[in-house]
Amino acid sequence: MVELIITIMSIRFRSLVTLASLAVAVSAATNQTPTFTRDVMPILQKECQGCHRPGEAAPFSMLSYEQTRPWAAAMKQAVKTRKMPPWFADPRYGSFTNGKLLTQAEIDTIVAWADGGAPKGAEKDLPPSVNYVEGWQIGKPDLTFKLPKPYAVPGSGVVDYQHVIVPTGFTEDRWVQAAEVRPTERAVVHHIIAFVREPKSNWFRGMKPGEFFVAPQVKTEEEPDTSSLPSDFLVGYAPGQPAEILKPGQAKLIKAGSDIVFQVHYTPNGKPVMDETELGIVFAKEPPKERVLTLSATNGTFKIPPGDPNYAVEASFAVGTEVKLSGLHPHMHGRGKDFEYRIVYPNGESRILLSVPHYNWHWQNWYTLEEPIVLPKGTKIECRAHFDNSANNPDNADPTKAVIWGEQSWDEMMVGFFNLVFDIKTPVQNLWLDKKGKAEIASR
Repeated sequence: MVELIITIMSIRFRSLVTLASLAVAVSAATNQTPTFTRDVMPILQKECQGCHRPGEAAPFSMLSYEQTRPWAAAMKQAVKTRKMPPWFADPRYGSFTNGKLLTQAEIDTIVAWADGGAPKGAEKDLPPSVNYVEGWQIGKPDLTFKLPKPYAVPGSGVVDYQHVIVPTGFTEDRWVQAAEVRPTERAVVHHIIAFVREPKSNWFRGMKPGEFFVAPQVKTEEEPDTSSLPSDFLVGYAPGQPAEILKPGQAKLIKAGSDIVFQVHYTPNGKPVMDETELGIVFAKEPPKERVLTLSATNGTFKIPPGDPNYAVEASFAVGTEVKLSGLHPHMHGRGKDFEYRIVYPNGESRILLSVPHYNWHWQNWYTLEEPIVLPKGTKIECRAHFDNSANNPDNADPTKAVIWGEQSWDEMMVGFFNLVFDIKTPVQNLWLDKKGKAEIASR
């Protein structure tokens, strides 16, 4: 009996030792330092390389370990504070397909990698490289349009908005699935917009194609608000603004005989350079069922008092027929503090679509809705923004001055861009509920 008891106790002891060894092994495996090849690179491919690669907006590349390793400590701090990836939407409102938010597990992985000495790991653990087309987010364009000649940006001074008309030469209507406009000198470009000017448009009638020109905005008693933008907004560029890539079955229309009108805002930064902005487009492979138009709600009548830390400005747009809303893009300058989109249905019901509590004009996101929202006729898209014109705002050009709508970066803007999706048979004029809007689209 004693021998039997001793044997059983021996077996139990060996089992406990084995279990303890397994527990230690599991603990060691789960607590090992993350490596770049196995743990970090998949995160970078998913959330970071879109900007952190040659030719894009970020200041350094993350395509390899050698490129990324020197920035490990900075990456740790940026992800812990959620400064990177840049995404400013309040998570309580709206769901977006392009939300650049790291999970807590992804943040913990980057932090642990940096704290552990940022090891490379085994080459065999690297995931397959992403096949980027260098220079384009949309892939290889089917067609490109360049500025007719390089623009000489001076090293100092103020450059008025430059416009140039580029004929498309299209002899038939063309549907655009994706579009991207890219400057060659990002450091001196505040923004670029490529508009479509239809053949019968009166917009810039008489201006010579291929030549840069300035189109001054003149306020009158009859028209005190000069903030209205042309409706055929094909695609824009600003730091943080992505290319326009539409879903299959959706497209933007460029009618036969149309022109591209480039509007470019240059901001000299101390060094004379030559910019050769280029527009790339990818045509729809099949006739689309839905047309997409980028419109906006604007307000150019505000006057922000000197020193005001929380000045409110509102703008709205009422749809004249049933449409779908698919994306949002708030735009302000350095005094921009926050921005909110709300829809108000004809029955009075309202809903917040997007809230940006801490607007950052250095990185201007589009917010693409996960599911487009149906807007019945008469629905209002209401935008409300606040501006900080106080001395506490580090981006404030001069807190002692009142601020009005203006084109330069030390002026202000209040624009709520949005994408509307509608049946290709729907006349564009039907999108406006008010007669003024219809008249404006007809004049262009």
